[in-house]
Amino acid sequence: MRALNRLSAIAVKKLAPGKYADGGGLWLLRRDDGGGQWFLRYTIHGRRREMGLGSIMEVSLKEARDGADKWRAVARAGKDPIKVRDKEKREAARNLHLLVDIAKDAFESRKAELKGDGKAGRWFTPLELHVLPKLGKVPVGEIDQRDIRDTLAPIWHSKADTARKAMNRLSICLKHAAALGLEVDLQATDKARALLGKQRHKAENIPAMPWSHLPAFYATLKDDNITHLALRLLILTGVRSAPIRHIHEDQIEGDVWTIPAEAMKGRRDATTEFRVPLSAEALAVIEKAQEFQRDGYLFANPKKGVISDMAMSQHMKRAGLEYRPHGFRSSLRDWLAEATDARHEVAETILGHTIGSSVERAYRRTDFLDQRRDLLERWASHVTSHVGKNYRARVRL
Repeated sequence: MRALNRLSAIAVKKLAPGKYADGGGLWLLRRDDGGGQWFLRYTIHGRRREMGLGSIMEVSLKEARDGADKWRAVARAGKDPIKVRDKEKREAARNLHLLVDIAKDAFESRKAELKGDGKAGRWFTPLELHVLPKLGKVPVGEIDQRDIRDTLAPIWHSKADTARKAMNRLSICLKHAAALGLEVDLQATDKARALLGKQRHKAENIPAMPWSHLPAFYATLKDDNITHLALRLLILTGVRSAPIRHIHEDQIEGDVWTIPAEAMKGRRDATTEFRVPLSAEALAVIEKAQEFQRDGYLFANPKKGVISDMAMSQHMKRAGLEYRPHGFRSSLRDWLAEATDARHEVAETILGHTIGSSVERAYRRTDFLDQRRDLLERWASHVTSHVGKNYRARVRL
């Protein structure tokens, strides 16, 4: 029996799930899902270790054998292949000296902790639009406060929030570079802020339609198209636009919509799902939206993905309104305060806000679902008071 090269390229593609030895410590793990992983078993300093060599989708049998040969030689020299490879990665990382490379590397390392891998929140956008065009090709160690000041000065007051985000992202990039072992000025962003001065721009609240005007507006959303349906559901639930746009039929059970934790912006308890009670009107809207669903997404874009973030805003602009979709959350909150006796914690929970300290939340075992259901049913009655009974029948999925 051969000690090495026991497998063949054809056999690798046809093997059933399990572990298979190619010889010399090289193994193939085939998974139930059809994928597979190469790994090398070796013993160093009396300790048995396993080193991943890549998936069979990316690494061929020949490449796996070449890699095994390389790392077996390292082990014979008395060095731990895993530690040697990690050192090589660190040394390669130190060569990522341009800001554009550092920024991309910093973004990649943070994707897992960002909502939607950082795409929904556009983490990289402020850097991409306002920093990298001027400083991207500059070695990160050479960037100082004057460079940052000159880069962000054009938007420091006119686009204050964007400039603030760009400055914060740049600070993260400098810290990332320092963690890679590069010499950078970690105080460069603070010094740049001092040079730029206090921002004059005042944050403006998103225009919100008075809750008394909502029935008349809701009555105009009479077309059963995606934009009208999405706006209706946004108004009826008080949920932010992103979860609305990404609502999936698997998230709905009976008259409860469960939004995944990672989709809930602004919640400190980011591991907790959020349940939204659905009024009869909301369920009827969802039933209509199912006619447009694709891959389970109710508000699918006709071309690709889901309805865009701008679709609902553009509809309101075309209607000549100063209000924006996000403002309907304020409309609902004002209605709760002025037209109901809803307790503060119940009203805030309807909007998905985190209430109280971590200790208070630990002892609170309710999300006020039944109370919220009653209030949202009353809210639906208010906003549909000019509509008639077109969508009043309770429908369960």
